[in-house]
Amino acid sequence: MIWLWVVALAVVTVAPLLLYARRGGGLRGRQEAALALHRAQLQELDRDLEEGRLVPSEHEAAKLEVQRRLLADAALAEPVQARSSALAIGLAALLVPATALGLYLSVGHPEFPPKGRDAPPPLTPEQQAKAEADDRALAQLRARLQFMDPHAPRTLEGYLLLGRTELSRGELPEAAAAFQHVLEERFDPTLAAETAEVLTQASGRITPEALALFKRAVAEAPPDAKWKPMAEQRIAEARGS
Repeated sequence: MIWLWVVALAVVTVAPLLLYARRGGGLRGRQEAALALHRAQLQELDRDLEEGRLVPSEHEAAKLEVQRRLLADAALAEPVQARSSALAIGLAALLVPATALGLYLSVGHPEFPPKGRDAPPPLTPEQQAKAEADDRALAQLRARLQFMDPHAPRTLEGYLLLGRTELSRGELPEAAAAFQHVLEERFDPTLAAETAEVLTQASGRITPEALALFKRAVAEAPPDAKWKPMAEQRIAEARGS
């Protein structure tokens, strides 16, 4: 399908040149260009006379000078044939897209995007074993947290570890859920701003829940919090949307 579009684009691009060549168009020679210039100067002199920028005597003198140069240039013979042939224009119209196509086939990627480019590379046996071990460890941690005292500091540390691990694995909703469990028991401005950003990244927009966390984090932020400008920017973005 892509080659149909390539051919159609090439035809649209060279069509004006081919039409021009068919009508016998060519490049203007030096003599023809000079004659056109002199004719334009005569028309400009007539306009200057009509608009009062030249008196009749000045107009006549200037007109005679231009006419003299026009006759002199008209008597000159062209040393070289200036008009390009229709054949040359037609060949150029065909060679340009052909050359572009040749370059594209030699150094381009006709089948872009390459097959399998978006697929992650297969895991090695060692990587697969580590991933399975991490999954088991996370499952055990989740199971243990379910039976621990939700208000105990050790439980909050477990949820914080769970959130960090999920975040490193790219599991944004799971990471945000673990962080939110910690915030429900012990609010921390830095963790709140991080959780709000994770929620924003997970949903692709600043959700009301994330906005509320951003606002409270900024209100309770320490004076030297490095993340404060980022949170304030998110709040401004939410107000502007």
